[in-house]
Amino acid sequence: MSKTAIVVLSDPAAGSEEALGRLFNAMFVAYELKEKGQQVALIFQGTGTRWVSEIVKPGHPAHALYGAVKDTVVGVCGGCADVFGATADVKATGLSLIREKQIPGTSGIVDLSRYLDEGYRLLTF
Repeated sequence: MSKTAIVVLSDPAAGSEEALGRLFNAMFVAYELKEKGQQVALIFQGTGTRWVSEIVKPGHPAHALYGAVKDTVVGVCGGCADVFGATADVKATGLSLIREKQIPGTSGIVDLSRYLDEGYRLLTF
């Protein structure tokens, strides 16, 4: 079985169609792979941690798609959420803040190398 880790890095604060398009494309791939019965890990990292508080809103254009792939979300990079001011918003959604890899100057981040070690393909958006 194929395994794919999908990392959302785009920034909703950019207010651009490109940022929203990257989010949609990340979730499109998650949805397609999930439909095929493949293992998917959707991760929000960097400024992408800010998306979490947006896509949980029922009026957001990506809300329905998020609902369809929410079960593939493994979490949100904790150190990134701290740096980009998203920690409180992420906590409010109930998603996990991942702090598995200690990096100097952070409270811990997602260890993407672990996914590579475990045979995942890594896609970034």
